[in-house]
Amino acid sequence: MPSEGFRQNTIKRCLRARGTPLLPGSCAIVFALGLSLASSSYAYEPVVNAGTNPALDAIALADNGLSTALAALPKLVQDTLDRSGVPGAAVAVVHNGVTVFAQGFGVLKMGQSEKIKPSTVFQIASISKSLTASVIAVEVTKKVVSWDDAVVRYLPGFEMKEPYVTAHASIGDFMAHRSGLPFAAGDALEDLGYDRTQIIEHMRQVPLDAFRTSYHYANFGTTIAGEAVAAAAKLPWEDLAEQALFKPLGMQSTSARHADYLAHSDRAVLHTLKDGKFQPLYDRTPDAQAPAGGVSSNVLDMAQWMKFLLANGKHNAEPLASAESLVAALSPHAFSGQPVTPSTRPSFYGYGFNVGVNANGRTSFGHSGAFLLGAATAFQILPSADLGIVVLTNGAPVGVPESINANFMDTVQFGKPLRDWYAGYHDHMMGFFSPEGDLVDEKPPVNPQPAQPLETYTGQYESPYFGPAEITLEGNKLVLAMGPAKHPMPISHWNGNTFAVMPLSENAPTGSRSSVAFTVEQDKVNGFTVNYLNQNGLAIWHKTHRQ
Repeated sequence: MPSEGFRQNTIKRCLRARGTPLLPGSCAIVFALGLSLASSSYAYEPVVNAGTNPALDAIALADNGLSTALAALPKLVQDTLDRSGVPGAAVAVVHNGVTVFAQGFGVLKMGQSEKIKPSTVFQIASISKSLTASVIAVEVTKKVVSWDDAVVRYLPGFEMKEPYVTAHASIGDFMAHRSGLPFAAGDALEDLGYDRTQIIEHMRQVPLDAFRTSYHYANFGTTIAGEAVAAAAKLPWEDLAEQALFKPLGMQSTSARHADYLAHSDRAVLHTLKDGKFQPLYDRTPDAQAPAGGVSSNVLDMAQWMKFLLANGKHNAEPLASAESLVAALSPHAFSGQPVTPSTRPSFYGYGFNVGVNANGRTSFGHSGAFLLGAATAFQILPSADLGIVVLTNGAPVGVPESINANFMDTVQFGKPLRDWYAGYHDHMMGFFSPEGDLVDEKPPVNPQPAQPLETYTGQYESPYFGPAEITLEGNKLVLAMGPAKHPMPISHWNGNTFAVMPLSENAPTGSRSSVAFTVEQDKVNGFTVNYLNQNGLAIWHKTHRQ
């Protein structure tokens, strides 16, 4: 069974992958914070599931819990923004098919006066996965695809490392993160400028974990599933999402194209966390992984979508997706958190949703999203109360949307928040900003071994997985450029034939420092390995020729 260190690292990396699978009451949060929602002081009421058999009894909702939660919500949101420093947020709540709350807080951009409104468009990051699951549920209802269809049926050129997995991995397998792809497979290629088609093609080289019995959060797993469904529907993914879901639900400000987000004047700007302050420094273009993290929307549109989910796939009383296709998405298909003790509550992942049963016996589902470059989002739905809340923010993930949702849902269910959710989330999430690379905590050698003449290291290199790289000499400094983006990264001498690079990307936060270790034979440089990219043993380049 996994160790505590493994669990902590898994939770950390799930967020870094821009899709936080943490829900109040889930194993991840209970494990991280040592908390339990169980209480014996509330009366029980019978809850009936979608069929005719009664489910386990559930704790009754608190008297006036919803009205109390709604009344407290504006102050809760503002206090959380003030406490965190996040510049702005928008929040919507739906209940019994009605949007009962929609409000903006704070500003679009730090240092400017324009206020966030309910109509303000945000990048929603990995909540996109739940929208993708909804699109697929519509296509399952139309019998265009089945959750169990093999991806290769619709993407005949698609390959994975193992032929059996290539032949059998289904749309559902990729949506549940149980295909065997390792954590964050493909994300580093996106950072280097590769497009969606190129990244999916490279998945054939990635070593796999156990098929259907392992869980590894991978944005490009979701993207592969989306692309398979788009191919079956004979539409680009962005068009399919619009035609199958966004337009029918009246989500006029929602798009899976980054250009559409940038075109909005009422747009929340990303704010990364640097030197302890939120700063509007970067744009984040997630088009390569659009089905997993590329959607932009506002809380008004997201409210329409939550109503659709709570109505079992209906919109304006007309079926858009069948209840059966949505129940499949909202059912556990993988352990997202294995218990490490008999008293540890497990957590589960469905098809694009975190799903589970709260300690009060009520099912709950939702998802979070995060860009370390400056966005954090979360929604949570309590079906037995016909209730949902979504929080979108324009600051990097420090626990704001999750804690607002948890406080709100606690009040609805128990009459008051049961703990300081922000403190718990924030303390845990600050670890997500830990820099990457083997030299982060290392001090440069006092008396390093000399390097070869710098010209020896220059030239063009090739990696089967990461593609071309070039090292040039600019003045007395070596500069490394990798992939299609060719972002120049100075590398400085560390020791012998090892140099140091300080990357900065969505997957390598500020302060990252990694070795670039060259291999030398008979005084000739013939390749190098980049540590921060080498989690799967693929970040090895071989020299093709000198400059």
